[in-house]
Amino acid sequence: MTEVREAAPWYRSLDRTKWRALIAANLGWLFDGFETYALILTAGVALKQLHPGGNPAFYIGLTIAMTLLGWGVGGIVGGIVADYIGRRRVLLLSITLYSVFTGLSAFAWNWESFLVLRLLTGVTLGSEWGTGTSLVAEMWPPHARAKAAGLMQCGLGLGFFVASAAWHFIAPLGADSWRYMFLLGVLPAFFALWLRRGVPESDKWTKVASRRASLQARGSLSDEEREYTRFTLRQILADPKLRRLTILGSIMSTVTTLAWWGISTWVPAYVGSIAAADGHSAESYASTAGMIYNVGAIAGYISLGFAADRFGRKGTVFTYFAASLVMTPVLFLWTHDLTLVLLLCAVNGFFTLGQYTWMPVWLPEFYPTHLRATGAAFVFNAARFVAFLGPLLAGTIIATFGGYSTAATVLGLIYVVGMLVVPFCPETRGRALPE
Repeated sequence: MTEVREAAPWYRSLDRTKWRALIAANLGWLFDGFETYALILTAGVALKQLHPGGNPAFYIGLTIAMTLLGWGVGGIVGGIVADYIGRRRVLLLSITLYSVFTGLSAFAWNWESFLVLRLLTGVTLGSEWGTGTSLVAEMWPPHARAKAAGLMQCGLGLGFFVASAAWHFIAPLGADSWRYMFLLGVLPAFFALWLRRGVPESDKWTKVASRRASLQARGSLSDEEREYTRFTLRQILADPKLRRLTILGSIMSTVTTLAWWGISTWVPAYVGSIAAADGHSAESYASTAGMIYNVGAIAGYISLGFAADRFGRKGTVFTYFAASLVMTPVLFLWTHDLTLVLLLCAVNGFFTLGQYTWMPVWLPEFYPTHLRATGAAFVFNAARFVAFLGPLLAGTIIATFGGYSTAATVLGLIYVVGMLVVPFCPETRGRALPE
């Protein structure tokens, strides 16, 4: 009789080094999530104090837009730099500078200074994702790489949840409550001390960095070697195959990013308006909705990674886009009972925010190691040059359509574009990373 042995659990083959890299990337993204959602929650209070005579919707949108714009610039630059000086070093620098600028935001004296500090904070926030994503992808094996991406990406949802919970207790502290929220953003600087000693550099990056240096020291290079030493951003746009993947990825990234910043950031305010109409506290219900939404998002992040390893990248990402298309009108247009709306916040968050995991899952598998951080960061962050228009124009769009419901439903049609693009991307489940 033949003995049947069960396959070992996926996590058994992973050593501490891989888990440390994942924890570092997850916590870096958690801090980014806290800072981003803290801005969403506090912008109204901050600008009421810093610019009491202005149009609240316009200046809130402008502040969030400037953060996104800085995020886009910093993310692309950070990805390029990470391909030249290393993933670990850029991750450490990003977290340290982010702590400095978000802490300084607490001391803004007028709305102009607040806007500049938000722009600088966005620049430092942006450079974290591409480096963390590349580090995790390069250190984890093919059978668990998507799972690691989901566990890394859920840090954003955890940060959103922590920000919502913190604001629930800090908001009642008075007019300066928003300043206390940004002071909490200094804490990641202490994490950078652990990162400096506890997380190694990617072996894959170390090898390509050594090869690049040796080629650059030579006088005569072949065409292939010359391409290898070409400026990374130029190479991903010059190579026909990489250019095609970059365009496809950028379209999907724009769909995910524009839809979230243009629609889902209004979930707390929308729920708060329903609560106020029923005679409840708008602020309390908005905070509760934010926490519930992000609980769903955390589950969505992790689930996408596991599903991508089980069923493949294409089918999983297509399902998330399709479900987001359906869940947007379900939440904003067709449901009016407050209890049911809160429940649907979790389901909506599972798909609309959880879908972000497709990027750390799929994008590192598009690019070779010497271009990986540049390519992934470019696709992830370039979308913000379009997406920053979402919060900037959201107030006008909502007014044009007569409220959140119709505006969100119309904007949600952008998910159809993502569904159309997915089939043109390669299926990479189980494959080794391109070298």
